[in-house]
Amino acid sequence: MSANSAESLRRLEVVLVKAGRTKIRYEAELLTDDGTRVTVRAPWAGAGVRDFGFVRFEPGDVFTEHYWRDRWYAVKEVRSGEGTLKGWYCDITRPAVLNGAELVVEDLDLDLWVSADGKEVLRLDEDEFEESGLAQTDPEAASAAWAALNELEQLAHTRGTGNGATSHNESAADTPHWLPSS
Repeated sequence: MSANSAESLRRLEVVLVKAGRTKIRYEAELLTDDGTRVTVRAPWAGAGVRDFGFVRFEPGDVFTEHYWRDRWYAVKEVRSGEGTLKGWYCDITRPAVLNGAELVVEDLDLDLWVSADGKEVLRLDEDEFEESGLAQTDPEAASAAWAALNELEQLAHTRGTGNGATSHNESAADTPHWLPSS
């Protein structure tokens, strides 16, 4: 356990930052913290239903979220309140930072959706990323973001999906098997 580990805590507040402003903050149950990856579980924190066309996030949905201190992405397993796997929503982010009981993650606009059966892998919000101007203001971060999106897409296509848990009440703290472990 590292000095910046959350293992002694049971609950964290996840703070998602976008363009320098807090986008959303919500309480989550800490599942694991190995010093590199922090995994939490939380109910859908949005207001009402969010229909993306390829998936709906709605009250009752449960997110098991994997954040890394050394990777430029976060992977969120999404299940219905009944435990049915909907898929994985992957945010391209700067590496997560744990400050006490606050897990701060900066969203860099790029996203990837992987359906539960692994047949649908969608790159999202590339236009928003281009419009953000990150390539001009922080070219190294922009390059890392594109590399992270490409890596996740490649992993989703080549390794398949799933982590063996059949509901959100079972152990889903392990990294989805299509991602490398910490």
